[in-house]
Amino acid sequence: MPANKRPRRLNYSVNKKWPVTGGKVWGAIKHFKKLRERVAFEWETKWLSNAMTIVLAKLKKYGINPNKI
Repeated sequence: MPANKRPRRLNYSVNKKWPVTGGKVWGAIKHFKKLRERVAFEWETKWLSNAMTIVLAKLKKYGINPNKI
């Protein structure tokens, strides 16, 4: 390797960066579906209602209608 070139394989910003928003949206949808299944199975608990409030806020932030999931 020539002395004036930096090693690309060791450069994090070239090799490892990717957009995160797609993963966040997908994760929020997946979390909402799992919580909905748990509510159907375990009924409504305080923990589940708190988690549902958080995930519904995320879905609203991302502009996703929870009724159509």
